[in-house]
Parts: sequence; structure tokens; C-alpha cells
Amino acid sequence: MGARRPIKTVNSICPIRINDLGGWTDTWFAEYGEVLNIGVYPYVQCQMHVLPLDPDSENRVTIHAVDYGDRYGINPDKLIYDKHPLLEAAIDLMGVPRDLAVEVSISSPVPGGCSTGTSAAVSVALIGALDRATYGRLTPAEVAMKAHAIETQKLRQQCGIQDQLSAAYGGILHIRMFKYPHAQVSYLDVSNELRWELESRLALIFLGETHKSSEVHQWVIRQLEGSGPEHPTLCKLRGLAQAGKNAIYEGDLNELGRLMIENTEAQAELHPDLVSPVARQTIEIARRHGAIGWKINGAGGNGGSITLLLPSDWARRKDLIRAIEEIGGGVREIPIYLSRIGLRVWETRPGATRQTAGRPPGDATA
Repeated sequence: MGARRPIKTVNSICPIRINDLGGWTDTWFAEYGEVLNIGVYPYVQCQMHVLPLDPDSENRVTIHAVDYGDRYGINPDKLIYDKHPLLEAAIDLMGVPRDLAVEVSISSPVPGGCSTGTSAAVSVALIGALDRATYGRLTPAEVAMKAHAIETQKLRQQCGIQDQLSAAYGGILHIRMFKYPHAQVSYLDVSNELRWELESRLALIFLGETHKSSEVHQWVIRQLEGSGPEHPTLCKLRGLAQAGKNAIYEGDLNELGRLMIENTEAQAELHPDLVSPVARQTIEIARRHGAIGWKINGAGGNGGSITLLLPSDWARRKDLIRAIEEIGGGVREIPIYLSRIGLRVWETRPGATRQTAGRPPGDATA
């Protein structure tokens, strides 16, 4: 920051998501859909120092992508999406007042390409901070819609709607998309005991390499686009999200585990390569050690991650994780705990702190 002292500092954090039952149905080619997912930490975190304008520099924005070791300045009036397009597009969409400068730091302990909605969480955290630092206040639904617009309109990428909503709202969510991209978001309010049990038995396994969109995904999209919204697998996936919501409300983890397995098998029906060899090896080890559920996170394919529903015996869980990590090649557990809320934004000022937190209870429409 040099000699300039910040006018204020804005902080924001939001969760990633796992176990997205019904994924693939929150897309434009599905037209309508249902997804059940679970917001978890570790979170994406953003800190933004709002500074007086430096008249000697045209770069009014400094970006520090902490996990990549990148720090560079940009002129928000002459943006080229070249180094970190997601961050640059968010700044382009939200804007920075001409009489101010900002320094933005973004980081997350989750590996890039983990298939847990991390990119969407980055957008949500940055939009939340920019909103608070500029003209705020956006609702969680509005933040999610802007984050979705960054990927689909600014960057012209294929993108469903669930990741942005999960990052903005947090918690255990049932998303009913009645017409792409518009959806109703319902927060599942469960007992503390069920939350603690879920938290102790869900495990996130990183499969050792970054997930990237591939020819397999493009092939699946073409097939689904050609078949229309009533494709049998899309219908099955919608039903699994609804059934998963019921299983969680009933506290039936055995049924939830069965649905996770059925969802993974449905993904393989779309294309067998959506469940990679490393994922199949991980699943087989988990099965032998008593896991009752497994779900390939996100769209599937090479790399990414898998959610496991572990046995109730704690000693067996440790043996299971140890056996999986012996696969090598970077396969490892990422410790998680369940989020109760989504995007949190607060200011740090000398002698004062003001905070706005998360989603109001109940349902919302995006």
C-alpha cells in the first residue's frame, strides 16, 4: 500500500459446495432442474483495501492472487482479461469509483479445479467486497446472479447456477430452477445433532489433479442439448435431488448414501469417463472400508474431487482415509465443516466494525 493509508478495509468470505445431487440439471440445456448441495468450509476469502486515488498511476486496481503468487496492477477503464480473467471480469462488471483505488487479495486453501464451485465462490466473495466498497447493498440472490453473469456473459463459459447460489447462501440448499436461470432457493433447517453427524461423516477427497472442462463434457452437452430437457438421465437426476432433500429432513443417512451412489452412476450413464479411473479406485477403497455413499462432485471427468459418506465407526473412518491417501499422486482429504450461512461481508475501520452476514432464513427466489 506504500504511503497511502486505506480509507477502509472490506473483508468477505464464502463457502464452497459439495455433494451436488442433481447436478447437470441447473444448466441452460436442461431448462429446468433441481439440485441439493451442501455448503462447506474451507472458504474463499477476499480482503480489499480502499485507498485514496494516486494521481501518478493509472492502475487504480491492484490484484493479489495469493495462491498463485501473482500481484499486478490494472486500469479498470482499459481491462483485458489475460492474467486472472475471473477476477478481472468481476472488477469490470462491478466497477471502481474513479476517485478511489483498491487493492484486492483473494485466497483459498482449496486446490483450483477441485469441482467444488471454487471459481463461483471467488466471484461471489469479490462481488460482495466490491459491492460493500462501492455502492452496495446487493442481496444474496443478486450477488449470485452477477457472479453467474461473469462466467456466462463476460467469459462466455458453460455454467450452471448452483455454485453461485451455494456460495451466496451457504448451508444445506435445495435449488429448484423453474426456468433457467431463475430458481427458488430453500434452506434446509435441520437439528444440530443431524448437522454434527453429517459433518463428522462427510469427507471431501481431492483426486490429485485440477479438473478442466474437456471434450467429454462438450460431447455430453451436445447430446443433452439435442435430446431436450426430458432426457431420461436428466429426469433421474432431478428426482435424486428431491429424494436427497427428503432423506436429510428424515435424518436417514443410509438413504442419502444410496442416493449419492445412484447419482454417481447416473453421471456415468451420461458418459463413462465422467467417473475417472482414480475416482473408481477411490470408490472401491471407500466401499471396502465401509463407506455408505460416494458422489463425484460437479460435472465429473478427470481430476476434481469426490464426496464420501463415511461409516459411523470413527476408527474405520481413519483407516479409510489412510488407505485412500496411499493411492498417491496428490490424492488427499481436504478437511471440511458445514457452513451455516453463505457470503459474509464486513468492514474494518479504525475503532469501528460493521458487519452484514449471509442469507435471511427461509426461501428466496433468484
